[in-house]
This record gives sequence, structure tokens and C-alpha cells, in this order.
Amino acid sequence: MQRLRILTLLPLLLGVAGSALADKAIVAGGCFWCMESDFEKLPGVSDVISGFTGGTLKDPTYNGDHEGHFEAVEITYAPQKVSYRQLLDYYWVHIDLFDAGGQFCDRGHSYQTAIFVANDRERAIAEESKRQIAAQFPGQTVVTPILDASTFYPITGDESYHQDYYKKNPVRYQYYRWGCGRDQRLREIWGEKAGR
Repeated sequence: MQRLRILTLLPLLLGVAGSALADKAIVAGGCFWCMESDFEKLPGVSDVISGFTGGTLKDPTYNGDHEGHFEAVEITYAPQKVSYRQLLDYYWVHIDLFDAGGQFCDRGHSYQTAIFVANDRERAIAEESKRQIAAQFPGQTVVTPILDASTFYPITGDESYHQDYYKKNPVRYQYYRWGCGRDQRLREIWGEKAGR
């Protein structure tokens, strides 16, 4: 009997059931390199994948066609360590929530911000989060939409170099991020909260 109990618990001990202890969230915040870099620093986040979502085109690619899609990240997180609401609180201070034309130096639809919700619970949390953020900026319009989640297409194949770009190409990444004015603009909006 004891042996059967150990065999039943073995998948848990080996982490096979780890996915049952994790949740996923999808957000768009401009350049997915930057969103990946920012979210991988958040305690409780175990993985961040760059890709596309929000459009109708199947199998979008970076260098090919991704019309209608947002550059986005899929975040895997442990809800017992970081809640969905905490993820959103972190998200807001890493985007320009007033820019409807893209983010920082990256312009166009694919670089716009969005929160993609998977269910009614996430929608309620996201809407309340957005209301509270908007209240901090009277007279300004928070343009980030809350959209229903759709298929997330990770960057793969020949374009896999986009995954963990900031780790593989740290000098180029930092040059891009600085040149794009991302952190400078975030400090203008958020002050000392920026980048936390």
C-alpha cells in the first residue's frame, strides 16, 4: 500500500504535474523582446514566450505576414507566488498606456498594447485594474484594450532567435531599448515606479 502511494505521488515529486500549479497570461506591450525581459524578472514567473495573437491569420511570422496580430508574450506563472492582479499591476508600469499608435519608437497595430483575458474572472480583474490605473491619471485616456484571448502563436523555426533575444544579444538589446526611448518614457509616466 505504501509503495502504491509513493508511485501515485511520484509525478508530483518529479514536477510532471507542475503545469497544474501554473497559470498563463497573455499581454501585448510593444516589442516582445522588452516584455519578455521585463516579465522574466518578476518573482513567480517561470517562463515568458514571445509570439503573436489577436489576429485571424493562421501561423503569423515576424518577417512574413502577421497583419492583424499583436506582438505579445505568454507568461507562465505560479499563482501561489504572484497573482493575476499582481501581473497586471506590473504590466501597467512597463507600458505607455496612453499611446494608441504603438509603443515608444515602434509604430503600428502590431506594437499596440492589450490585455488578453481567458475567462470572466480575468476580465473582471483586468477591468478593475484598468479603472484603478485610469483614476491615477485624470484627464488622460488609458487606451489599452481588454480583449478576449485567442490563439497564441509562439515565434518558432528560423525566427526562434526572437525568444530570449535580450539574453542572447545583450548589447544589441540594450542599445535598441535605450535608442527606442522605452525606459525614458516610462520614467516620465511612472516616476520611481517605472521598471519595478
